[in-house]
Amino acid sequence: MAIHAFLFFLAILSKPLFLHANLEGDALYALRRSVIDPGNVLQSWDPTLVDPCTWFHVTCDHDNRVTRLDLGNAKLTGKLVPELGKLERLQYLELYTNNFVGPIPKEFGGLKSLVSLDLFHNNLTGPIPSSLSKLSSLKFLRLNHNNLTGRIPRELTKLGNLKILNVSNNNLCGTFPTSGSFSKFTEQSFVNNPRIEGPELIGFVRYDSGRDCN
Repeated sequence: MAIHAFLFFLAILSKPLFLHANLEGDALYALRRSVIDPGNVLQSWDPTLVDPCTWFHVTCDHDNRVTRLDLGNAKLTGKLVPELGKLERLQYLELYTNNFVGPIPKEFGGLKSLVSLDLFHNNLTGPIPSSLSKLSSLKFLRLNHNNLTGRIPRELTKLGNLKILNVSNNNLCGTFPTSGSFSKFTEQSFVNNPRIEGPELIGFVRYDSGRDCN
């Protein structure tokens, strides 16, 4: 009887871990379903496995929670999926140099542990989501060499831990912020956006012509 009680207790303790593993596995598998993978780099992403920590290019912590996704230079084509925003302990999202298209999901603002978001050299379109301002741990944000449009959200200046920023080589417009965490970044972070008019002038009327900026 004591053995049965002990096994039951272990099952109760392990249930949250399996639940998280399934939810995070589902989120990652949503990405796999959305992309074309000519190099079969996602071949190990088997949805029948309870634990996605056994999948290639996925790193987990001691609680079997996903902390890192390394898919740079993977030759993937497709869309980013909002389900990735459910990876609450994800610290590194490395998706640079692929062919991701479409918008950056606003749900990425739910990645509350994220330290690095690297989407360099894809074909992403649409605006930079203001929800990224919720990523209080973010230190590295690289969105350059895409086709992003619209204004740079002023909310991003609240990212107090941000050390590296690059949004160059897009089609952003308006002015770029110079306050808060953005005060440390030079114009090199914003170059080759032909519709950007220059820096925002602190203490003056905003340096913005008011023309259409979408």
